[in-house]
Amino acid sequence: MHSAPVPRMHAMQLVRSGPIEPNRDALQAIELDRPKPGPGELRIRVSACAVCHTELDQIEGRIATPLPRIPGHQVIGTIDDVGAEVDRAQIGQRVGVGWIASACGQCHWCRRGEENLCPEFRATGCDIDGGYAEYMTLAADYAHPVPPELNDFEAAPMLCAGAIGLRSLRLTGLRNGQTLGLTGFGASNHLVLALARALFPDSAVMVWARDAGQRKQALERGADWAGDTLDQPPQAPDAIIDTTPVWSTVLAALERLAPGGRLVINAIAKQSEDRQQLAELDYPSQLWREKEIKSVANVTRADIRDFLKLAATHHFQPEIQVLPLAEVNRALRAIRFGGFKGAFVLNIDHRD
Repeated sequence: MHSAPVPRMHAMQLVRSGPIEPNRDALQAIELDRPKPGPGELRIRVSACAVCHTELDQIEGRIATPLPRIPGHQVIGTIDDVGAEVDRAQIGQRVGVGWIASACGQCHWCRRGEENLCPEFRATGCDIDGGYAEYMTLAADYAHPVPPELNDFEAAPMLCAGAIGLRSLRLTGLRNGQTLGLTGFGASNHLVLALARALFPDSAVMVWARDAGQRKQALERGADWAGDTLDQPPQAPDAIIDTTPVWSTVLAALERLAPGGRLVINAIAKQSEDRQQLAELDYPSQLWREKEIKSVANVTRADIRDFLKLAATHHFQPEIQVLPLAEVNRALRAIRFGGFKGAFVLNIDHRD
């Protein structure tokens, strides 16, 4: 008696790391067995997955990623199967998955709500296979209900770009009426701008972006000023959130900060080729007068849940470009070399 064949699925997989090149696909199309959920896990039938700059860091080797790996950590889908110890009533629910795939739940960071700092933090699409696939599995406690006000494609970039943007904004310590600066205007900072407008209505927002189209977009979406990377703003920001992959913007941001201001660096990794610029740090102009630097590490589940609630309440509408899964390499090249606005979202068109 022959057993029934295991259902298959399509996915895009990272097999080897290296620089993203204009004429080489970083990810390979593959077909493999659909994963089965283990104890405490659920399986998600993926409908959408946003593309993140962090995937560039994985592909180019700045973030250690066990290979081969299916990337993708801004996932929207429907629970279609569950493992032992998971309530089957969850089948059919629409959920989202962010960068946090699991944490120990027992260390002192986890106990005080800072599971993003857990030594056993595991990342979706990095330590486990992610959402550049028709199906993925995940620990059940790390899937998040998605408010009905948000459609799949708009909600997808909120799982990381939005959630990490909220964490970054909170870490600035900004108060209503103080001035906020945003360096870089990609998927995360364009959602931070919407957040700032909702949470700090009396605060001016300044944006620096290398791309003229992004500067135009920032003004259209409510920024008070937008300039090129090294332009001087009309007023010194009390806080700046940097989302760029380079070091030069860090030095420029420190110089522009108001006394007592805080720079929050929203990046897991920075490109190493220009790190020698850090030797140019000038204490009197860039750090003196009680300026601060703070990094952002990962996200918590609370960051994701809170952002989704805020997005539904305030009707956030991210700028998105929807592409089929097979065109993810085109999205990655656009993020690497410029010429994009907002966020790319992959439409996972199932063939079963």
